[in-house]
Amino acid sequence: MSIKHRLMLMNFLQFFIWGAWLISLGGYMIVTLKFTGGQVGSIYATMGIASLFMPGILGIVADRWINAEKVLAMCHMIGAVLLVWAANVQDPNVMFWVMLLNAMVYMPTIALNNTVSYVVLEQKGFNIVKDFPPIRVWGTIGFICAMWLIDIFKITVSPQQLYISAGAAFLLGLYAFTMPQCPPAKVQKNKSLVSSLGLDAFVLFKDSKMAVFFIFAMLIGAALQVTNTFGQAFLYDFTAEYESYFAVKHPSLLMSVSQISETLFILAIPFFLHRFGIKKVMIISIWAWVLRFALFGLGNPGSGLILLILSMIIYGMAFDFFNISGSLFVEQEADPTMRASAQGLFMIMTNGVGAFLGGMLSGWVVDFYTADGVKDWQSIWFVFAAYALVLAIIFPIAFRYKHKPLQAVQH
Repeated sequence: MSIKHRLMLMNFLQFFIWGAWLISLGGYMIVTLKFTGGQVGSIYATMGIASLFMPGILGIVADRWINAEKVLAMCHMIGAVLLVWAANVQDPNVMFWVMLLNAMVYMPTIALNNTVSYVVLEQKGFNIVKDFPPIRVWGTIGFICAMWLIDIFKITVSPQQLYISAGAAFLLGLYAFTMPQCPPAKVQKNKSLVSSLGLDAFVLFKDSKMAVFFIFAMLIGAALQVTNTFGQAFLYDFTAEYESYFAVKHPSLLMSVSQISETLFILAIPFFLHRFGIKKVMIISIWAWVLRFALFGLGNPGSGLILLILSMIIYGMAFDFFNISGSLFVEQEADPTMRASAQGLFMIMTNGVGAFLGGMLSGWVVDFYTADGVKDWQSIWFVFAAYALVLAIIFPIAFRYKHKPLQAVQH
């Protein structure tokens, strides 16, 4: 098997694990376990809490002491055990702590997966900006396949989804040990205290351009968490009026249109980055979030189904133009000796602080617009759309960056 195909399989499994439960777990907790919006939001916020420190810590470990592919493998092996535990939990407080532990070992693997991919591609002489997106798209395909599997077997509101995720995590843990070695970068001796502690990547905040980039990465990360948490629960709430409609009977299949859209927009990233630069690409992403939420607020499984489908399609642009492009931008700007740490910092801001704020605040918004168990979803989605609109207005003014076409990363 060629190295590109091996990386494609690694990315496929990496996001299959997440796709098996990320979109459907909220519906399982609300419909089956009867958790409140606040409880569900706090459980999803565990990904944010863990991402505050774990990607950075394990990025430092991979930069300095242990091969990145070995750290990746060990995290997934531990995660498999925790997912099995979560499948047997019915108390919201216990679920919070189990999913926090799982997040502590899973969230760092997203950055580590990128790091391993970048290092291996570089070792083999490939162009990272050109060759990584077609590899990363297999992660999205893995996410889609997991969602379809969960929906087709009708376990979207069942703990079985967590068992499937656990099985994939165990398999990837074994597979990662077989990947080409990605040893820690050779670093100079007599380094400063900050460098010795592995806080190198935080020096990027000295650059005002990078500081603004990371702040907005945090704010956009909050938007991403919203639909992960409540997208499927929103569709299930149409059960009474639209019980026989496709969107209610197969919410995961409808939600998967978002990931199918991702596969197309991932492949467009090299063109857009070279042509327009990171600033315009992120502006497009933020406006896409405005439309994503507004169309959810206007749509329904009946006459408004086309609006829901459009929202799913727009999600691909909203997610990829920020998440994948942002990772490539950080890779371009960071020094090679802090590569994994810089990717970890990006994860801290997006899936850490951002996801925590998104999970907690969205839970409060949902509960605020809930009366006698009935949720006013239109108002909920319009509040989120207004939030994204504010970001879309401020970002072009705050982020001062003159585009220079991104080149292949050469070291």
